[in-house]
Amino acid sequence: MSSDKDNFNMADLNASLNEEDRAGLVSVLKNKLQNLAGQHSDVLENLAPKVRKRVEVLREIQACAIAINNSVMNLQSQHDELEAKFFEERAALEAKYQKLYQPLYTKRFDIVNGAVEAEGATNEAAMDQEEDKAAEEKGVPDFWLTAMKNNEVLAEEITERDEGALKYLKDIKWYRIEEPKGFKLEFYFDTNPFFKNSVLTKTYHMIDEDEPILEKAIGTEIEWHPGKCLTQKLLKKKPKKGSKNAKPITKTEDCESFFNFFNPPQVPEDDEDIDEDTAEELQNQMEQDYDIGSTIRDKIIPHAVSWFTGEAIQGDELEIEDDDEEDEDIDEDEEDEGEDEDEEEEDDDDEDDEDEVKTKKKSSAGNKKGGRLQSGDGQQGERPPECKQQ
Repeated sequence: MSSDKDNFNMADLNASLNEEDRAGLVSVLKNKLQNLAGQHSDVLENLAPKVRKRVEVLREIQACAIAINNSVMNLQSQHDELEAKFFEERAALEAKYQKLYQPLYTKRFDIVNGAVEAEGATNEAAMDQEEDKAAEEKGVPDFWLTAMKNNEVLAEEITERDEGALKYLKDIKWYRIEEPKGFKLEFYFDTNPFFKNSVLTKTYHMIDEDEPILEKAIGTEIEWHPGKCLTQKLLKKKPKKGSKNAKPITKTEDCESFFNFFNPPQVPEDDEDIDEDTAEELQNQMEQDYDIGSTIRDKIIPHAVSWFTGEAIQGDELEIEDDDEEDEDIDEDEEDEGEDEDEEEEDDDDEDDEDEVKTKKKSSAGNKKGGRLQSGDGQQGERPPECKQQ
């Protein structure tokens, strides 16, 4: 029986009814709707005039509310369409200028790494004996290391041990990825004694790139040369006295390093596997990781020369100061509100004190007239609230 109901549809109904039957069915439906409308009108007619007037006013208010809501929803829909178009055009504009920047970045790469000499450079410096050593060096030594160390966010990540490896960094690039949405950083290294990789990458997958909301990050697995791993350190412990094993005990331990950037925090597939504290810690780690990646993308890569010379530091400090000033303004407003509340409380306390004095005077006068002190109730009435618990 249920299968017959499932197979029934409007096409079967139309096929089974002739034109006259369909007209009759439509007429019956119309009459039903009119009867329902009549019932509603009967309800209003049966109300008292004043009550009916109130209901009519309420209906008008409801209609206005619905109209306003529809209008707001329509405006929000128009705004969302424009915003989507803005993000689409912005992405296209960024892609366009990313291509226009490439020749400049290529030229920067060639000069930094000594592939070409900078335009306008002469050989006069080579004639100066004090500049002989500098003339032998190609390009700009430690260019990327210096640029990154001059940035406050990245400087906190770079240890002294990292500097030896980062001296071999030749270039950093980034580009947008579409599936899934996000961006990718590429770090190009010269042959070095620390690891085999010539390119280390870091990819960010975004849930919402425009917010932005990070889904996960993926880094390159670094192929360290034996004994050169910078993300771990070797610990040696002397054997205890009287121990049969005279050899020192060695073990490896994770340590701070910029190269931990390529081993980002992993998000478990099932959120139920982690407790609240672990989830909060993971969230903080992911935010810090994204902060490092976006700093390299938005600040270091496009303005590497300014970071190398230190000129960008001042501009970055001004941004931080502006943020601090905003925070201070908020704090001052909160302090002012707190002071106003304190003053109001002090005024209330003063009024209470005055009322107490008046009460005592009246009580004293009453006692003199009555020839005795008031007992119990009067004294308890003057007692502070916290004393009532005694």
